[in-house]
Amino acid sequence: MAGEHASDGATRSRLGGADVVAAVAAGGALGGLGRWGINEVLPTVDDGFPWATLAENAVGGLLLGMLMVFLLDVWAPGRYARPFLGVGVLGGFTTFSTYTSEVRVLLLDGRAPVALAYLFGTAALCLAATWSGLTLARSATRVRRTRPRRSP
Repeated sequence: MAGEHASDGATRSRLGGADVVAAVAAGGALGGLGRWGINEVLPTVDDGFPWATLAENAVGGLLLGMLMVFLLDVWAPGRYARPFLGVGVLGGFTTFSTYTSEVRVLLLDGRAPVALAYLFGTAALCLAATWSGLTLARSATRVRRTRPRRSP
């Protein structure tokens, strides 16, 4: 067993984290493709409200909440799952930069009430979606934090 850990550490040291960066990049490419697909299905319509971005961020929050239950409480820890799925796929799928740019465009178009509703509504919706994802996944797996929390 001790030899396994030493070998794993030597491999990680040689790679310098490039393997994790590659996992994040591959996941980001997949997440970005998913976001592109939603933008094709839900293009911004005449009212100019960014429904696609709202949907992407809310669904991403829900999935992130669910994923964290599985990564932290259900599945055995692994080196690539969190970077690939959490940072890569869901990070590429959700978009904070587009969300803030769309708020700016709504403000510049003189639609301050819509911009503010979108700004604060998105934050509230995404927090609720993430909490819902945590709750749904815990309920579905009947997990109540079986492993002790990791100390910082």
